[in-house]
Amino acid sequence: MEVKPGYKQTEAGVIPEEWEAKSLRSVLSTGRLGGNYANQDAEAELPLMKMGNLARGYFDLSKVQFITPGVMPELAHRLVYGDVLFNTRNTLDLVGKVAIWRDELPVAYYNSNLMRLEFDPEEVCSNEYANYSLNTEGAVSRLRALATGTTSVAAIYTRDLMKLQVLVPPKPEQRAIAEALSDVDGLLGGLDRLIAKKRDLKQAAMQQLLTGQTRLPGFHGEWEELCLGDLFTFKNGLNKGKEFFGFGTPIVNYMDVFGSAGILCSKLEGRVSLTKQEIKNFDVKKGDVLFTRTSETPNEIGMASVILDDPDQTVFSGFVLRGRPKGERLCDTFKAYCFRSSFVRNQIISKASYTTRALTNGRILSAVLLPVPMQGEQTAIAEVLTDMDAELAALEQRREKTRALKQAMMQELLTGRTRLV
Repeated sequence: MEVKPGYKQTEAGVIPEEWEAKSLRSVLSTGRLGGNYANQDAEAELPLMKMGNLARGYFDLSKVQFITPGVMPELAHRLVYGDVLFNTRNTLDLVGKVAIWRDELPVAYYNSNLMRLEFDPEEVCSNEYANYSLNTEGAVSRLRALATGTTSVAAIYTRDLMKLQVLVPPKPEQRAIAEALSDVDGLLGGLDRLIAKKRDLKQAAMQQLLTGQTRLPGFHGEWEELCLGDLFTFKNGLNKGKEFFGFGTPIVNYMDVFGSAGILCSKLEGRVSLTKQEIKNFDVKKGDVLFTRTSETPNEIGMASVILDDPDQTVFSGFVLRGRPKGERLCDTFKAYCFRSSFVRNQIISKASYTTRALTNGRILSAVLLPVPMQGEQTAIAEVLTDMDAELAALEQRREKTRALKQAMMQELLTGRTRLV
């Protein structure tokens, strides 16, 4: 392949002549694995970062585990702002993730599947730059090539990691690249904070509006407090064992309800071969509410989806419970927001039964209380919350576009295709 003037071919690809491709060993001061600490899901004093907390370039704190109380971690394993962590073990697709710690929590430690990478300041201008560099498409591809193991359990051993080829521009250019990408990260951080604020405002609005604590202008009538048993009839889903196929009647399963955040997703991948009577007995219609009937965790029990459009001949599975309206007392969009509210969710969670799994049924759900205004007020409340959702969706779309811009910039700047200096 012809290399254009000013560039050269290396093991890591075509790069500018002033750049170098070096082994990771030659740009590192040291690499330190974390501690093998007993840990738990229950919240405790000391959070522990594990392989699931590393995303590409940043930490994901959607699920955090904690060091078991009484276990004293080493001070050397406490995370400090700017630490760059490398994931040594994971699935074949996810092993080798690199992320930078930005004090997402006041205190945290890291475990033995993670390695803290400390860079030679003579070679690498900053940890910020190193984090960006190790998350380019080329670096991720080269890291993946070092992984050994099966699809579900894979590792990148230190001896192999040290051979990784990394691109090293002159330090002034490193600083310029890191500064440009940090500016975009600043935009992303601002959007993240704004989205979080808007979500909190929406949750507060749902709590106030859906319980009648705050009334919209023009509405003054009393609300009724009804049991779900007054509003719905409940039915358990269809048990067909493992008779699922890629053809036949679409069937709503657990993840179709749980993954939809209040409104059933339109694409149902599961299908099953049924008789006409089974289709009739277990059908799904516009206005129905589908609940998760059994779950491994309490927070996922009784998650609800409201059917807002008439689906084509669809049924629901044995992991799902159907609530069919007894009349037209609730408008559908208002209903969808009710079942996403903490007021209703907390009742369902508290009333569910718990053995090895969390369970709910029609009798339990029938006792859940719901404050119900007249339909005009229901519609007005739903419109306010829908507008807030639309604003959130627009901000999230803007954030995704900014992320895509950052990825494009990384690909251009960190390969030398576009030069800043």
